[in-house]
Amino acid sequence: MKTLYLECSMGAAGDMLTAALYELLTKRQQEEFLHTMNTLGLPGVEVAAIPAKTGGIAGTHMKVTVHGREEDEHHHGHHGHHDHHHATPGHIGEIIDSLALPGAVKAKARAVYDAIARAEAQAHGCGVGDVHFHEVGALDAVADVVGACLAIHMLGPDRTAASPVHVGSGTVRCAHGIMPVPAPAAAILLAGIPVYGGTVRGELCTPTGAALLKTFVQSFGPMPPMVTEKIGYGTGTREFEQANCLRAFWGESQEGNRGEIVELVCSIDDMTPEALAFACSRLLELGALDVYTTSGTMKKGRSGHVLTVLCEPERELETARHILAQTTTIGLRARRCGKYFLTPGAGQVQTPWGPVRVKLAQGFGVTRAKPEFEDAAALARSNNLPYQAVLEAATGQMDAQ
Repeated sequence: MKTLYLECSMGAAGDMLTAALYELLTKRQQEEFLHTMNTLGLPGVEVAAIPAKTGGIAGTHMKVTVHGREEDEHHHGHHGHHDHHHATPGHIGEIIDSLALPGAVKAKARAVYDAIARAEAQAHGCGVGDVHFHEVGALDAVADVVGACLAIHMLGPDRTAASPVHVGSGTVRCAHGIMPVPAPAAAILLAGIPVYGGTVRGELCTPTGAALLKTFVQSFGPMPPMVTEKIGYGTGTREFEQANCLRAFWGESQEGNRGEIVELVCSIDDMTPEALAFACSRLLELGALDVYTTSGTMKKGRSGHVLTVLCEPERELETARHILAQTTTIGLRARRCGKYFLTPGAGQVQTPWGPVRVKLAQGFGVTRAKPEFEDAAALARSNNLPYQAVLEAATGQMDAQ
């Protein structure tokens, strides 16, 4: 499983994240990334990847200039030298929609900005529509957000994880005056994410950085077991007593998934096959993960069925109630089982008659792919073909990929 792990031991800001991700791209992708960023349609905005060093570590600084000036994301709104026209969330949304970018990238960039707008509104006690992006509404900030979204889109990780986030300490100057670190909007965005302060004075995690992490990262914690293929270093503009960079690890994580499942079992010898089949389909509709019966011989030589129902541990009681309601049994056993499972995914292949979705599963060093039965069957039916012919065409395409 392609895994991206972000190490935020010096916090997170839009430019640092973009630069770290940029280093993970292939040479050709890097050229394509810079070309896309410089032909987006953001007036006067130029993006360049500059080799930079911090605390003896070589990395990349993503230099964003607007009409030739570079601005530090951490000190927006306090220079007063360029007027940001106080862009509102709606205005930023329109700018993003107008950019020459894949739809998926625009949707993510909008989601990041919506998260920032909601957090700013909550922090300053105003409506979302009244948020003025003097902090992050400048065109260079739009370039930071779009850049990070585009780089992640180009990488296409199956899973993104990150370390707990170092937020720094002390105060930061911004358009609203002197604020504690993390700034109130960043603090709201970081709710639910593990964070820590420390002796480093300064704002390490900006609202933009926090919103990007919230949008893209699925789990926070120690680095998962993974075989690293590349490491990217994105440097910040300020110098601290330790290297100011965000590290991104790219590689393959092999651990398969483990979990728990509940198995509910009962014996039934007084239901007709139709009634039992109906009960089974109802239990699936009511949220069971799987339902099956095995035939067996009960007391007094009666033939009957053993009904097994699988469900999530938190739905044990609810599922037990459904079994008692839908069947004639007067009791059932519940077992908690450990389970090992492959991580599901989805893909698609083209056959001469049309596309067929593919079910993927990976983990524990195993990779599986299987055409979706319903899709293949529908093509066979509409093209008057045997199912096997469509299946073979789909499987051939899968092997070729």
